[in-house]
Amino acid sequence: MYRLFFQLVLRRIPAELAHTLGFWLIRVVIGSPVLGPWMATRLGPQDRVLHIQAFGVAFPSPLGLAAGFDKDTKGVLALGRLGFGHVEVGTVTNLPQPGNPKPRLFRLPADRALLNRMGFNNAGARHIAARLRALPRHRPVIGVNIGKSKLVPTDDAARDYRATAALIGPYADYVVVNVSSPNTPGLRELQQVTQLEPILTAVRVELDTVVPTRRVPLLVKITSDLAAEDVDAVADLVARLGLDGVIATNTTTAREDLVTPPEVLDRIGEGGISGHPLNRPGLDIVRRLRARLGPKHIIVAVGGIANGEDAYRRIRAGATLVQGYTGFVYGGLTWPNRINRELARLLRRDGFSSLAAAVGTDAAEL
Repeated sequence: MYRLFFQLVLRRIPAELAHTLGFWLIRVVIGSPVLGPWMATRLGPQDRVLHIQAFGVAFPSPLGLAAGFDKDTKGVLALGRLGFGHVEVGTVTNLPQPGNPKPRLFRLPADRALLNRMGFNNAGARHIAARLRALPRHRPVIGVNIGKSKLVPTDDAARDYRATAALIGPYADYVVVNVSSPNTPGLRELQQVTQLEPILTAVRVELDTVVPTRRVPLLVKITSDLAAEDVDAVADLVARLGLDGVIATNTTTAREDLVTPPEVLDRIGEGGISGHPLNRPGLDIVRRLRARLGPKHIIVAVGGIANGEDAYRRIRAGATLVQGYTGFVYGGLTWPNRINRELARLLRRDGFSSLAAAVGTDAAEL
């Protein structure tokens, strides 16, 4: 039914408007105190084989919603009821900002992909921290993805990230430093280790300062557009600084091997592509990271995960957690539930009594 609704209705209206309307419907219906809990009992992860511990946090399922869907922490309770084991909000910047001019979100249906140049549109760290603080105690696991404010010079990036961490750190189950979006000028330059190290060090110090009673896990998000040696350098930095892990991968600016005609892409213009085109490169980066990092650090796989088999391959390659966004857009409200059921079936088919036992089982074949 959703696919028919998508074909007949959603794809005929601008992508960002469709997202706004769809997310509003999720918050109203699934977020309601009457229907929401009933839906959660039917759509939430039911199989204990999916339970996993990562950086000291218990997840009911490895499947999370990637950053970018709920930028301002408006619907985490409703999204958790759909079956996501965690919700990553943001990207959050210290300063509120409107993002890039519209239109800035586009569908590439032939590639089961999205192209966006949103530009970190969000209400700002102070506003989002207030929303996080107001959430009830019983809520989904929440990660907060933080980025550089557009108006802040690159040379002042560490201070800007640190200011955001100070505001949201007390309310986050984990924090992600995002230096890999292609839609903020100069941001991807921060993936170079010489620029990345002071940012990660500053955020780690700030989190330990504002949350002295517990260690807030800290991860960094990278893109598949990095050269192999740069992926290795980031992995080495993560290990050296004692970070908790890596999220791989963000959107790509590559345009090769797409079904969408080049003239259509030229008409749309710049932006990062998510969805199916990231499936193969995303898997390759997870494998490379696991080989470089060993079993100690957490890898969160995102990009091109459309079904349970995709998620299972990332887990066996070394990912402890997986995330989706574009797959959810194309798959509809029951997509998280389907992924969870498929993943549980695959784990039990192969004789695993827990998801943790499957993590990295293909690493020896690399």
